[in-house]
Amino acid sequence: MALRRSGSRYGGPAGTRAAVVARNKSVRKSIKEVNAFRYSSFVDLIYFSSKTEVCKALNKTRGLYQRWGELQEDGVIITSKEELDWTNTELRNALRSIEWDLEDLEETIGIVEKNPRKFKIDGGELASRRTFIEHTKEEVKSMKERLNLTKKDRDVTARQVPEPVGPVDDNSPLKMPQVVTHGATRYSRLVNEADSPNSEFVERTLAQQQMIMNQQDGHLDQIASSMGTLKNMSRQIGQEVDEQAVMLDDFGHEMETTQSKMENTLSKMAKVMHLSNDRRQWAAIGALSGVLAVVLILFFVL
Repeated sequence: MALRRSGSRYGGPAGTRAAVVARNKSVRKSIKEVNAFRYSSFVDLIYFSSKTEVCKALNKTRGLYQRWGELQEDGVIITSKEELDWTNTELRNALRSIEWDLEDLEETIGIVEKNPRKFKIDGGELASRRTFIEHTKEEVKSMKERLNLTKKDRDVTARQVPEPVGPVDDNSPLKMPQVVTHGATRYSRLVNEADSPNSEFVERTLAQQQMIMNQQDGHLDQIASSMGTLKNMSRQIGQEVDEQAVMLDDFGHEMETTQSKMENTLSKMAKVMHLSNDRRQWAAIGALSGVLAVVLILFFVL
């Protein structure tokens, strides 16, 4: 009975062990929830930063595409080869860069779709992200198709340029504007381009192109800085997770040590209470025996 009372009062070794296990589970669950929240926030940060860069690149590409269309409409005589080639090359590079960024966005969405509960993102948000990627892909695809179609038309036109037959007079119109063909690119110039009224336009265009290139260099530096920041954040998160794992192990060892100490203390207390109960019983028996002896003596004496 004494042991049962001590066990119910102090919880006993079994109760202490259950409490320690429950507390360890609670701590581990809390750490996992915190780590999952940080990881989901990190993935969302990567998605939205990549989406912002895609939107900026898409706006610049639309401007290049519009200028490219204007150059195509101006005609082969007015348009300079340098500007047309530069616009064509920059437009293709921009479209290729956007396609790579879209692949990165698809990878982040694939990670989220594998475990949506972990990232706490509903189906509507995933569908919205998928729609953004599909619309951007369609726009990029239409631009590339028009670029390729125009390139094919140039190839066909270049092969169909007639060659003059027989001697040509110096005053003939064939001697004035010359059409030069290099592979897939056909362009034309005036004989004296330095005296052409388009020289100022070419200079302004080259200055604008240089300014655009400087802006692109600045944006690339910003992207590199953002990627470095994300890399540092991922390292810090990894270090914090490792530190938390070490702290959790130390906490588990401390709980095990405390549990063993409590079990030893409870066993000692149970022994002490058992001994004290035995002494009281013997004391009561001795007192009753003394009283009985006194009663018998008085009975015989009287």
